[in-house]
Formats: sequence, C-alpha cells, structure tokens
Amino acid sequence: MKHLQALILLLALVPGYGQEDVLTKEEAISLTLENNLGIRVSRNQRQIDANNASLLNSGFLPTVTATGGGSIDRQNTEGVLANGDTRTAEGAETRRYNASLNVNYTLFDGLGRLYDYKRFQERSQQSELEVRQAIETTMLQLFSVYYEVARLEENVGNLQQALTISRERLQRARYQFEFGQNTGLDVLNAEVDVNTDSVNLLNAQQLLRNTKRDLNLIMNRELAAEFQADTTVQFLPELRMEAILDQAKVNNVRMLLAEKDILISEYNWKSARSGYLPTIGLSGSYGWNESSNNSPLAFVLQNTSEGLNGAINLSWNLFDGGRTVNTTRNARISFENQQLLKIQTELEVERDIQNAWGDYRNARYVLQVQQTNLQTNRDNFSRSQERYALGQITSIEFRQAQLNLLNAELVQSQAKYNAKLAELQLLQVSGELLNEDF
Repeated sequence: MKHLQALILLLALVPGYGQEDVLTKEEAISLTLENNLGIRVSRNQRQIDANNASLLNSGFLPTVTATGGGSIDRQNTEGVLANGDTRTAEGAETRRYNASLNVNYTLFDGLGRLYDYKRFQERSQQSELEVRQAIETTMLQLFSVYYEVARLEENVGNLQQALTISRERLQRARYQFEFGQNTGLDVLNAEVDVNTDSVNLLNAQQLLRNTKRDLNLIMNRELAAEFQADTTVQFLPELRMEAILDQAKVNNVRMLLAEKDILISEYNWKSARSGYLPTIGLSGSYGWNESSNNSPLAFVLQNTSEGLNGAINLSWNLFDGGRTVNTTRNARISFENQQLLKIQTELEVERDIQNAWGDYRNARYVLQVQQTNLQTNRDNFSRSQERYALGQITSIEFRQAQLNLLNAELVQSQAKYNAKLAELQLLQVSGELLNEDF
C-alpha cells in the first residue's frame, strides 16, 4: 500500500503543468485564422466563386479561333486533249495550304448572360458570407475548447491543492497516532483520502492533455505542442435584448445568406425566361488559301486567295418541345420557395436569440450564485481548519468541509466558462461575434 501510495503521489506531482508558455486568446485566434483547414477550404471556395464572377466567365466577350491546314497530293494522271493527243504525268504533285481567323460575338441572347453574370456576382458575395460563417463557427468551437482547457487547468490546480491538504492531514494523523492521540483508523482514512485525491488529479491531468490536443488540432499545429491557457474571463457590459434583435436583422449571417439565396433564385428565373427571346450574333473571318499543281494537265499551276467576310445571324427558338416553359415554371417555384425559407430563417433566428438570451441570463445568475457559494465554503473550510487543528472536530468532518470547498471551486469554475460561452453564442446569433473581444 505504501509503495502504491508513493507511486501515485510521484505521478500526481510530476512537474510540467503551469510551466508552459501562456497561449493568449489573441494568439489562438491568429493561429486558427491562419492555419485552420476548414477556414482555408472555405477561402479557396470563395476564390473559385470570385473567378466565376469575373468578366471572363460572363459570356460578354467574343470568341476568337484560328485554324490552319496543309495537304500534299501526289498521283499519276493521264488525259486526252481536244486534238486527240494523250498526255501523261507521273508523280504530279498538288499542294494546298489554308489559314483563317474567325471571330464570333453574341449581340443579344435574351438577356440570359446578363442575369447569369449578376447571379455569379451574388454567388461570389454569398461565398464571402460563407467564409464569415465558417470563421464564426470555428471561433466558437475554438473557444469552447480553449475555455475547457482553462477550466481543466483550474481543476488541476484545485485538485493539487486538495492533495496537498490531504497529505498534510495524513502526516498529522501519523504523528498523533505515534503519540497515542488517535487510533490507526484515522491514519487509514487519511491514506484512503490521499489515494483518492491522487487518482482524481491523475485523471484530471490526462483529460487536460487530451483537451490540449483537441485545441492544437483546431489551430492545425503540432498536437504535442505544450501551452497554458489564459484563465482570465472578462464579460461585456450588460447586453440588451432589443439591441441584440436589431443587430441580428442587419448582421446575422444566416439571414444575409437567405437574402442572397432569394436574389440568386430570382436571377435564375429571369435567365430561364430569356429562352423566349431571339439570339442575335455577329461573325467574321479572315481567310487565306494557296494551292499549287505541277501537272502539265492543269490549267492553273498556282492559285492564291485571301479575304474578309462577315455575317449577322438571328436565331429564334419558337418551340423547343416545352423545355423553356418547364424550366421557367420550376425557376419561379424555386424563387417562391426561397422567399418562404427566408421567413422560416427569420423565425428560427428569433427563436435562437430568445434561447441564447435566456441561457446567457441564466448562466450569469448561476455564476453569481456559485461565486457566493464558493466564498461561503472558503470561510467554512477556514474555520474547520482552525477547529481541526485545535481538535474540536473529527477528521471526517474536516474531510467533508474540504470536499465541499473542492466541489464549490469546480462548480464555480464551470459556471464561469459556461457564462462566457453563453455570451459568445449570443453574440454569434446577433452577428456581432467577430466584432467583440473574446
């Protein structure tokens, strides 16, 4: 038992915690914004949508193609002239070369490309909002884990303090037993409490290591990187429900995305209706041709031609089997659906704000209660410590006061970080998460 106890105490008190560099919130944000893989993927998608919204993908530019070719024909020929003479040519060679430059431009396509271009631009702006949404989600995830690391660090500190108190109590019980002031039962109880506190500390340290790896994963850095979290928590001044609702109407990313969906759907509808209108286009080309023939039977031994030509064409699809009608109808229904989805999103956002507001107020109240409760337990433990030193209370009563204090410390720590996370969630639904200090 003594060897096991010594091993547990040695492992529990291994140095290392509290000696790493402090990872500030600002550093954690910077590393996440720079390295997080989800944010990087979202930014790459934004670049794709920005490329699609450029003039090069609009259809407003002409197409220019160049073609060229050449051929050689070698053959034996025989021909009869008008006077009856027969002539032959062996290995007569005919060479032909051609080249052309062609330009095509659509003057009017029923405004389809105009609405497609506007749709791509809206999609590009929507992609910007999706990047912001990814950042907000990742930031909330980051601080959920960051504050969990901070909470576990506080827990480890409290458990180390509890272990120190239990070890002092064990030593005191042994001295008292040696001088015949108590029975061996008090020593055994103290040993059990030391072992219990040691195991609790070991478990908390392992959970802390695991959670640190989770945070390193979010920041996309070496999983074994050691650090210490900043346990300081600062709350914003008193928030107001009316201000939160007003901010959400302007800044909530879900509502902004819903508005973009409506615009994109409207442009799809207008683009589909362009199929009812004609298409007018221009085309032009510059061509060069040359041919040569060394056959004595040929009338022309060499011929070269070049020139320009242009044309204007009109195409009007009077009936395409009903495809345009069906596409237009579906696009209109999709537009109406997006309007309905926006209404639903507004209701969901308002509900989320009401829930987040209630959670925030409740968490702040719980924190105040737990802070008061912690102070009460500290005072109670201080008096119990004095009375235990004077022999006025038993070790069991002292242990109970110690456990009450430890539980109050753990619960108060949890309440502190719960309140901060509730505040961050409230800021997220209001659209102000990235505008405030963490």
